[in-house]
Amino acid sequence: MQDDAIVEHDFHCPYCDSPLTFEIDTSQGSHTTWEDCHQCCAPILVEVTMSPFSGELESVRTGRDDDVL
Repeated sequence: MQDDAIVEHDFHCPYCDSPLTFEIDTSQGSHTTWEDCHQCCAPILVEVTMSPFSGELESVRTGRDDDVL
């Protein structure tokens, strides 16, 4: 893993609305993962989309673990 492949993403927990910052490893390409809220410990679904052409980060979507993204 390269240091420049790590980007920080700021958002709010979809459960308790606490502000959060997660590190995203863009070297993994497009992927879906779960991260726990640091405040309420609820599982947050994180969907990372990378451009297939440029390899750049296109979007990060977050939601409750039972949401369909």
